[in-house]
Amino acid sequence: MTPDASRSIVGTRPADSDAVENRSSEQWTASGGGHATWQTPGVVWIVVAVIVFVVAVLLGTAYAVRSRSRGGGDRPRRASAVTGPADAPSAAKTSAETAPEATHAVETEAVRNANVAAQSVSRQAPDETAARPGVIETPLGIGGRLPRLRERLARSESALGRGLLALLSRDRLDDATWQDVEDLLLTADVGLPATSDLVSSLRTQAKVLGTRTADDVRALLRNALLDVVDGGLDRNLRVDRGPQGPAVVLVVGVNGTGKTTTVGKLARLLVAQGKTVVLGAADTFRAAAADQLETWGRRVGVPTVRGAEGADPASVAFEAVRAGIEQEVDVVLLDTAGRLHTKTGLMDELGKIKRVVEKRCPVSETLLVLDATIGQNGFVQAKVFAEVVDVSGVVLTKLDGTAKGGIVISVQRELGVPVKLVGIGEGPDDLAPFDPAAFVDALIGA
Repeated sequence: MTPDASRSIVGTRPADSDAVENRSSEQWTASGGGHATWQTPGVVWIVVAVIVFVVAVLLGTAYAVRSRSRGGGDRPRRASAVTGPADAPSAAKTSAETAPEATHAVETEAVRNANVAAQSVSRQAPDETAARPGVIETPLGIGGRLPRLRERLARSESALGRGLLALLSRDRLDDATWQDVEDLLLTADVGLPATSDLVSSLRTQAKVLGTRTADDVRALLRNALLDVVDGGLDRNLRVDRGPQGPAVVLVVGVNGTGKTTTVGKLARLLVAQGKTVVLGAADTFRAAAADQLETWGRRVGVPTVRGAEGADPASVAFEAVRAGIEQEVDVVLLDTAGRLHTKTGLMDELGKIKRVVEKRCPVSETLLVLDATIGQNGFVQAKVFAEVVDVSGVVLTKLDGTAKGGIVISVQRELGVPVKLVGIGEGPDDLAPFDPAAFVDALIGA
């Protein structure tokens, strides 16, 4: 090319309209070194767009292939990796088209992690502790428990009450009828001594009454049963703080009767009465017992003294009483083991607990927990406990679960101690002081 090549040279084109337009847009310029550059702005943008499109297609194809090879479960993992600080450079390379998918994957992973955590917590939660963590509950007071007691007892159909009313409503009360009355009482777990006394009382009152209406029979039966059930026994719980320190309540009974649960419910009842309480987990042979008791106490803001699994029960009981004295509480409730199967071992264990505890404070109550549904079969074990420790009262659990009802009469007659508390359900406040009149009325449907 000649030195004059720095001039713009317009190429010769055909003299038609298309040629004119092309000539106006095509320019040849000479560059240094004798090379020419062809400048066409429209073509440049087209080339750039093609390159971007090709890159986008390649990225999309690679993304689809990788997704198919790894499966749908890969998305949450990739999104989780995007959120991690170590993968920030790769996150910057993610295209705008994949951002919505990444956001959705992050949300899915978060929900899945939350669900897993919630399921883990629910599996670890104890059965009897539906309470919210850190929330102190307000237990139901006595005024709300007694109506509930009457309602629960009235709902449980009593074969004993219905049967007695039917028999005593007969026109003739002959020996055969009285034999049927006696059989019915024995079947209802009233026990032989109490049955004999009750039949004798009913026969005497029936002769005095003479002609009987349905209301007369009901009143006759109510009075006779109330005399046997009440018996003039003292049912008050001795839970007032004394000059030496808190009242100490020793709770004993065979495993499986609901003993630890009863201790927890009794703590709620005392808190509802304005008492301050310390719990002592002296059942050290069953690790779950201490955990269960501690949970019951936490729900109403009551501290629990516990030891290691297999620790000396007497030592734990002593520490609980010591804590009660230092904290100046009203009552110390001691849960004890019920696994001992021999009278000698039981006597040694409970005797030691009582001796050690009374070095600091006297034991004011010893409550024996019995299952109302076991009937006469449970009296053998109950008598062993009564012989070992000085039982001052009975807690009869699951009273709403039996239709016999005679267990209350036989327990008091056989053990010589009053039924002071009854369990009438599985709720935390389903423990109430025993009301003989309400029990008899429910028994006969009065």
